[in-house]
Amino acid sequence: MERLVIASHNAKKSGEMVQILSGYFPALAIQTLADFPGAPEPEETGTTYADKATIIVDSAFAHTGLPSLADDAGLEIDFFNGEPGIYSKRFLGEETTFPEKMRIILERMQGVPEPIRGARFRCCIAFARPNQPVQIFEATCEGRIATEISGNGGFGYDPIFWLPEMSCTMADLTASQKHEISHRGKVLRQFREEVILRVMPSSKV
Repeated sequence: MERLVIASHNAKKSGEMVQILSGYFPALAIQTLADFPGAPEPEETGTTYADKATIIVDSAFAHTGLPSLADDAGLEIDFFNGEPGIYSKRFLGEETTFPEKMRIILERMQGVPEPIRGARFRCCIAFARPNQPVQIFEATCEGRIATEISGNGGFGYDPIFWLPEMSCTMADLTASQKHEISHRGKVLRQFREEVILRVMPSSKV
C-alpha cells in the first residue's frame, strides 16, 4: 500500500490523523477527501460508531478507489447515561458551537461530585481496501468532565475532558502528548500494528 485516504471532510480531524500516521509511516502518501473534488459526504444513518465509520469509509473507497480510513468518535458522559455518544457532533444541534455545547454541559453538571463525573472518548475506525472486508478497530480514553473549560489545544470537547493522571484537560496537552493517550491515538496504533504492517511491504514503511 503506497497511498491512503483519510475519509473525512473535517479538516481538524483529518489533520490529526494525518499527523499521527505520517509519524508512523513517512513513506506513505496520505491524502484526505479535500484532495478529491466532488467526494460525497454520506448521511450518517448508523446507530453505532462502527456503523457510521463503515458508511463513511465505504463512500470514500467507492469514490477514490484507494485504501481508505474513516473514524467516528464521541464523548460519553456517565451522568448523562452515556450521551451524547454517537450524537456528539449533533448534540444540542449542529448549528450550536462547541464552546456553547461545553458551556451547557458544565451548567447542567454544576455541583455534580467528582466520583460521578466519569466520561470517556470512544473512537472507532473502519479500514477499506480492494478485495478485502472492511476492518473495524475501537479504543477509548477514560477521564472526567472538568468543572471549567481549560486549554487551547485539540478540538471539539477536549477543553472539558479532564485527565486525572495528567491533572489537566485534553486541550491543555501538546499535540504529541495528546496522541500518546487519546482515543484516536490508541486506535491508530492498533491500525498500525494489526493492519498496515501486514499490508505494506517493509520497504514502504
